[in-house]
Amino acid sequence: MSSQLIIEPSKQQLLVEEGETILDAAMRAGFNMPYGCRNGACGACKGRVLAGEVSHREHSGSVLNKTEEAQGLALFCCAEPQGDVVIECREIQATKDIQIRTLPCRVEKIDRVSNDVAVLALKLPTKERLQFLAGQYIDIHTKDGKKRSFSLANPPHSEEYLQLHVRLVPGGEFSEYVHNSMREREILRFTGPLGSFFLREESDKPIIFLASGTGFAPIKSIVEHAIRKGVQREMILYWGARTLDDLYMPELPSQWQAEYPNFTFIPVLSEARPEDAWHGRSGFVHEAVLHDFADLSGYQVYACGAPMMVEAAHGSFTGRGLPSDEFFSDAFFLAKDLGKN
Repeated sequence: MSSQLIIEPSKQQLLVEEGETILDAAMRAGFNMPYGCRNGACGACKGRVLAGEVSHREHSGSVLNKTEEAQGLALFCCAEPQGDVVIECREIQATKDIQIRTLPCRVEKIDRVSNDVAVLALKLPTKERLQFLAGQYIDIHTKDGKKRSFSLANPPHSEEYLQLHVRLVPGGEFSEYVHNSMREREILRFTGPLGSFFLREESDKPIIFLASGTGFAPIKSIVEHAIRKGVQREMILYWGARTLDDLYMPELPSQWQAEYPNFTFIPVLSEARPEDAWHGRSGFVHEAVLHDFADLSGYQVYACGAPMMVEAAHGSFTGRGLPSDEFFSDAFFLAKDLGKN
């Protein structure tokens, strides 16, 4: 039995089929609400239920707790209506005309840029191109029918290859396959583009980018897109890693800093080794931002990387005056974090 969904403030009405989530129904109907992981783990789709009731599929309690549920908040990616419901959610216009597609691609090149990061260059079929916004991600279909999400590291204007940054995760089935078994010219299938992590170009606020590990990938795409578009807003990238080796392509943001006066690169190491001979910033990457900014009320923040980093940054940055709706995030969850094998 289907339920009626009314979305405020647009007044859009659509049907949610039995067993379907609010996000799935919205995407099927062409309504573009914010979302990230689609598994109840990142909180990007959190919104308010104004009338009616929903039941939640399994989700992270740190993203939506019982108190928030009692206050009428829901994760639309795993909330199923129990009868007719009214929700509050603003549509993201920028993704409205971008089609989500499933396409084949060929592994053109595997570049192992560090001891645990491989950069994949994926070639689309002749005459095909993928329209996407810088910062979005795709789902790779694995041979066993599962999906693995990876951000696109290339900007939209650099469309010869789709670029993915894949870190080796011990016990990670797909990442171990990429690093140990994958060969050039293999054929993969993917679905995308997905997600609402992209540059809000209508704003003129200065930008703080916050990356940990391969969270650099979508930020690379966004920065290269901004440079191409001639964006003059101040941009500061804080890139956190454990050791110097984990900053797997530091020469690129260093080059941006040398060439563009409005761009600053600040690497931060949390576990620098003696052989790193590190004299730069140390500690947790979000704490480096807190050290540098007493007031974040006039900024936009784009954070991508480990969920703990993203969560800590959101809490502490909004405590420094950052408006919650100016914090954009894409948390990198492993399959085990999402209850998948």
